[in-house]
Amino acid sequence: MSNTQIRKDDHLRICLEDDVQFHQTTNGLEKYRFTHCCLPELDLKEVDLSTTFFGKTLDAPLLISSMTGGTAKAKEINYRLATIAQTHKLAMGVGSQRVLVEKPEVADTFAVRSFAPDALIFANLGAVQLNYAYDLEQCLRIVDLLEADALILHFNPLQECIQPHGDTNFKGLLDKINNLCCKISVPVIAKEVGNGISGKMAEKLLQAGVKAIDVAGAGGTSWAKVESERSQNNLQRRLGETFRDWGIPTAACIVQIRQGFPDVPLIASGGLRNGLEVAKVIALGADLAGLALPFLQAADQSLDALHELVQLLRAEITTALFCTGNKNIADLKHSNVLETIT
Repeated sequence: MSNTQIRKDDHLRICLEDDVQFHQTTNGLEKYRFTHCCLPELDLKEVDLSTTFFGKTLDAPLLISSMTGGTAKAKEINYRLATIAQTHKLAMGVGSQRVLVEKPEVADTFAVRSFAPDALIFANLGAVQLNYAYDLEQCLRIVDLLEADALILHFNPLQECIQPHGDTNFKGLLDKINNLCCKISVPVIAKEVGNGISGKMAEKLLQAGVKAIDVAGAGGTSWAKVESERSQNNLQRRLGETFRDWGIPTAACIVQIRQGFPDVPLIASGGLRNGLEVAKVIALGADLAGLALPFLQAADQSLDALHELVQLLRAEITTALFCTGNKNIADLKHSNVLETIT
């Protein structure tokens, strides 16, 4: 296997087996609670979780967040995730497709469209690769191979600092992102990997032509800690420990971006672990909620475990809507039923 493939398998193993979550920084959602409605004036059966994103209808505002690809283990996980995305009409992002460009023979590990012909699917590439000989051609290739509806450009400066031989030249990227956005035929989504996108950075990215933001805030899996666990170098290992809790909490990212950009398509991810937290980020202003670790853990078990997870998430979101008197996702977004705990 190539170094990139070894890294992908390491990432899966570490996320599944080791404690690499943020320890002190939370996603910030514990600072909010819903105002309970004792008389919803609804029939529970009437609650509708469907929504639209980039013109596609989803049965729930859920994104199976970008995780993996490029190895045999990743292939099995991606196929299971795609099957669930199709069955339950959810959105799905694949892991970074850099490995696909380096080794075209691993394309089948990303070939999720045959399992999810109708799903909303996002391709994925590290934005920094635009400074390392990647351009429109490579981006179009990964979009076309995936038959993707949009392209995620992920931003991971902290991870690259900790990662052995990381790609750390982020200089001049905005102009290259702008050029890409002007030429590519699908929407581009800017996504962090767990350290958050601030309102100021969202403004710069949107001005560069990005069509949606995935905040991927702090509070979940710490990629500084993941890379620290992988490192054989004591300096890099200690650096990852120091920056384990670095980042902007997910809730703060949503609030900042929504205040400045009330209409931008907004995905909230970063430490979401259940449907109640999904309902909270929707009430804060997100359009979709992305979860990674819960889906990874279930996919590592079986398709049945994934079905059970989605059913639980749907039940939790539905209960939150019902017990706040909201019939659908649009009502929840404009209901003002989320209060700050002081």
